Amino acid sequence: MIRSFNKKVMLLALICAATQVNAQNARLTNYVNPFIGTGAVKSSLSGNTYPGATVPFGMVQLSPDTRDEPDWDAACGYDHNDTFIAGFSHTHLSGTGVAELFDVLFMPITGEIKTRAGDKNQPYSGYGSAFSHDQESARPGYYQVKLKDHDVNVELTAAAHSGFHKYTFPKGKQARVVIDLNHSMKKGNWGCHVVSAQFRMVNDHAIEGYRVITGWAKLRKIYFYAEFSKPVKGNDFVDGGTQYFNQTVINGTDLRAILDFDTDDKPLLAKIGLSAVSPENAKLNLTTEIPGWDFDKTVAAADAQWEQELEKIKVQGTPDQMQIFYTGLYHAFIQPNNLADVNGDYVGSDYAVRNDKNGFYSTFSLWDTYRATHPLYTLIQPQRDAAFVNSMLRQYETYGYLPIWQLWGQENYCMIGNHAIPVVVDAVLKGLPGIDAERAYEAVKKSSTTDHPGSPFKVWEQYHYMPENIQTQSVSLTLEMAYDDWCVAQLAKKLGKTEDYQHFMERSAYFKNLYDKSTGFFRSKDDKGNFIAPFSPLEYGGNGGNPFTEGNAWQYFWYVPQDIKGLIALTGGEKNFAAKLDTFFTLSSKNREVNGNASGFIGQYAHGNEPSQHVTYLYDYAGQPWKTQQYVNKVMNELYNTSSSGYSGNDDCGQMSSWYVFSSMGFYPVNPTSGIYAIGSPTMKKAVMQVGDKTFTVTAANVSAKNIYIQSAKLNGKKHDRVYITQQDITTGGTLEFVMGPKPNKSWGAKPADRPQ
Repeated sequence: MIRSFNKKVMLLALICAATQVNAQNARLTNYVNPFIGTGAVKSSLSGNTYPGATVPFGMVQLSPDTRDEPDWDAACGYDHNDTFIAGFSHTHLSGTGVAELFDVLFMPITGEIKTRAGDKNQPYSGYGSAFSHDQESARPGYYQVKLKDHDVNVELTAAAHSGFHKYTFPKGKQARVVIDLNHSMKKGNWGCHVVSAQFRMVNDHAIEGYRVITGWAKLRKIYFYAEFSKPVKGNDFVDGGTQYFNQTVINGTDLRAILDFDTDDKPLLAKIGLSAVSPENAKLNLTTEIPGWDFDKTVAAADAQWEQELEKIKVQGTPDQMQIFYTGLYHAFIQPNNLADVNGDYVGSDYAVRNDKNGFYSTFSLWDTYRATHPLYTLIQPQRDAAFVNSMLRQYETYGYLPIWQLWGQENYCMIGNHAIPVVVDAVLKGLPGIDAERAYEAVKKSSTTDHPGSPFKVWEQYHYMPENIQTQSVSLTLEMAYDDWCVAQLAKKLGKTEDYQHFMERSAYFKNLYDKSTGFFRSKDDKGNFIAPFSPLEYGGNGGNPFTEGNAWQYFWYVPQDIKGLIALTGGEKNFAAKLDTFFTLSSKNREVNGNASGFIGQYAHGNEPSQHVTYLYDYAGQPWKTQQYVNKVMNELYNTSSSGYSGNDDCGQMSSWYVFSSMGFYPVNPTSGIYAIGSPTMKKAVMQVGDKTFTVTAANVSAKNIYIQSAKLNGKKHDRVYITQQDITTGGTLEFVMGPKPNKSWGAKPADRPQ
């Protein structure tokens, strides 16, 4: 009996050991689920992410569009609740609240010619097709789906500037491919319309073309060059309602091409290169990146690129935690996107063609990503983050100020403030390579003194706050501009510019001028200095016509990351501050219409939008870090999951994901430019971050669904009672060890000296 029992124990131990080894040796790309965040449950948000094929920071995102004209509710082009595919376009935005791009749509079809995508509610009304999720799959760099109406299996992969399609047609059916140059976001939104477009048959295996389109990003030029593995047997060019058969060229504004191919036992392969510069560069991108016809080799190359990037952080957690973590890291690395071609050519904000072998990056959702995504880049993507910053500086040189929300190299002025400033300053202060500090300072100073849409600095200097009757969204703008000014001041201090430092530090305190002691909130004033009535701290604002931006007075009260001690003092001290936080997380009342961007509620906390996302960590500053641990853990466990509704709001180019990446490791940059990370509640048993040639390791002994509270901590073997760590702690390498338990240890981190500075 004893011998038999020992054999069973030994066998079980061997199985467990083998399982652990297999888990440790598993490719990290296996944990990425591109369907997380692709579709919400009813009356909710999900992430607005797409499942298609892309490579890290690549220009091409080859993905299905489940709407003919995507709008804000499917801004990425794909909604997991849809059952219709209009086609597969080559550029998309991940997690944004505005639909845009959707360039150069390809769609394989069988049967009669259809020149419009059709209506998802009317089967066979166009070239679009029904599909089912049980015949769909995705992983990093690869997407597959079966088109029901055409009985065609579609497989997609990508390189940085190129897409690769594989279509398996049914035998005996006429094989066709539709290329639609009029496919876009909903026409009229942001003035969207196609200005000009062209198809040109290069030979019987290749077609090239372009479109000039204006919308959220103004006057974008997109050139493409496509090659096919089989000869084109005939073509039908369509301009509006007019068809032209077997022509070599067509120009217009409403263009589709229908190309005919023989059907045999071999799949049809199509390779497409894109460029913002020229069709010649589109061809160069394609022939450089995908020179052959080996589809599986391109899939493997994309997977290898993703594996290399994901290996920058290696974590150990539950299967669900690993899936959410690595999908989050994947989403954070989709953008910014390198618009420069393989030879370095790119189109700047002034529409001039320039060259930079280090690339030219765009897709800067800065109101979102400066909070956590860019701080994450400074740790594990320092060279790329330097390239991002230098791309922003090139906009300054041609445009006059840094980006607010830059897309396809063009400024669209979405959101408020100028949050390229904290990104640039953070990169310089952290010593990222290849950034000229004086050039960077010139850019942040000019961007803080030159009036531009949404940022009237003469008004700012005159009133020392933003009057609502002069500038809408005034309270949010006052708070956020004050933070940007603090960032300018820090760089001025580093460079010895004392007068500038003092001036911008003074401006960084302007937030106090909107504090109303009688209500305990920041409120709007008019240009006479009067608080504007009526006032309700529960009333939401959108993106204009209200003092608050995508939030309310409760959510924006906490937005003073540069001076949390000052905010605590305004509140009446730490006890009152912590009590107000308690109310914030438990007050569920909502007044009037809640803005559509507000979701993921815990009381008034709305994790689904950025203004709230640092607030769980503010108990650290008030001597009650166990409450930070409680709420951070609650957010991770209740507001993230592995389903299509896995995010509680738009992922916003990786910000929602980056919050999870940081928080699951146990810390978060409350003030993104300070180099200080407040400690929360680690959920991973182990996280190893590669920082340059060193590693920073975080362990959490005894961590589990119940053991969420920190009992004690050590940093590099020494007792660590501070509820924060620094950039230097991380980048010099070492180990942070937590011991977790089921009940709060209220003595850990509770002393004033232990709080974030």
